[in-house]
Amino acid sequence: MQVLFSIPRTLVHCAVASMVSMLLMPVAHAQKPGATQQQLARQSCEGLRRAVAEDQKGATSGPLFLASYRLADSKQGPPLEPALAGAAFTYDNALAGIALLACGDAASAKRIGDAVVRAMERDPGMPDGRVRNAYRAGPMTEDKAALPGRWDAGKKQWIADAYQVSTATGNVAWAALLLLNLSEAERSPAYLASARKLLGWIEQRTRAKNAPDGYNGGWYGWDNAQRAQTWKSTEHNIDIAMAAAWAARAGGPNEAERQQARTALEFVNRMWNAQEQRFNIGTKEDGATISTEASGLDAQLWPVLAAPEGSCAWTRALDWVDKNHRFAEGYGFSRNPDGIWTEGSAQAAATLVARKGTAPEALWQLLASQRADNGLYYATPSARISTGLAIGPDSTGADFYYYRWPHLGATAWIALAATGFNPFTGKTIAAGAIPSCPT
Repeated sequence: MQVLFSIPRTLVHCAVASMVSMLLMPVAHAQKPGATQQQLARQSCEGLRRAVAEDQKGATSGPLFLASYRLADSKQGPPLEPALAGAAFTYDNALAGIALLACGDAASAKRIGDAVVRAMERDPGMPDGRVRNAYRAGPMTEDKAALPGRWDAGKKQWIADAYQVSTATGNVAWAALLLLNLSEAERSPAYLASARKLLGWIEQRTRAKNAPDGYNGGWYGWDNAQRAQTWKSTEHNIDIAMAAAWAARAGGPNEAERQQARTALEFVNRMWNAQEQRFNIGTKEDGATISTEASGLDAQLWPVLAAPEGSCAWTRALDWVDKNHRFAEGYGFSRNPDGIWTEGSAQAAATLVARKGTAPEALWQLLASQRADNGLYYATPSARISTGLAIGPDSTGADFYYYRWPHLGATAWIALAATGFNPFTGKTIAAGAIPSCPT
């Protein structure tokens, strides 16, 4: 998940050590993909390659960020929110890079990974190794990483967005996951070293100072007045747990990553609501009070998709998802949703493939129906859907929405689901084992 309309996305202690090892026992194999799934794999990969070709602006090599949204047809449909035009969200680009690896296009994936590394090293105002929530789409040709924004001729001033220039912890973790996937594919110590730097930033800047132990939401605001986001997210912490455990397995000095993985995974364990057989979304702003009312689809699915050893009980969250997030043949973002969230529906397909070996044909067909003329897939079939969440602390209400615009993140998740590639492990289920759980 990432914030979109911003100006634009969280068992027990004795089990934690074994969870961090991420060892999965074979029990069954994935079913042969059907025609619709195979078509989705081809077309979503094609859409990602088209996005690369369009955004590189003639520069066929070098670091590159991809725009998160682009219109299918400039003459039809609502225009893009001005703040989204040309904005490349880090989360979407991390997903796109991993998906491009799944599509067999390592060269394009490396370009996005190189852009992340350059952004870490050449931040325009915060040289501490972080990544921002968004950057300016296109080739990185300037000395410093370019942040998104636009010139308002009427006001005669540069307009930027506080969320886009901020740093959400989950986005940093996803950037690390991209670099870890690249390191696995390319056997590159440089990508691994950069991933470890990002995990170090998370540890130093977002580790909770109050119980339950875990990692806070990040930092929000302009560079001269950023403030800590003290809520904790199930989603962010599973990202951190998987990235840190992966880095620890990669060799070298790794005790810090092992401990980081344990800390984050323990938080996710605490968010498991055994009575309701689902995950609580995280904590409230105080970082201590568990939020029990809301439910985010990704917070339910990602721990199941990640599948650390000992997580068999978590598969029961799939029943919760079907009862509380289902909308027609797909799934919505929030509990009792008001529409289909394409990205989340693809996450559901990816999770079902990873844990059960297959996803329903009707779900594949729903995803296929969202393909736009430009090769990307719409964020939602509806004009607008709500999430029940706020973009940031400056919001006066639940102003985080998804709109019917072709979306890089939705396309990447479809590619991951259709190819059976797990972004949390860097492995495909196509010829591999499904985690063993008692029935």
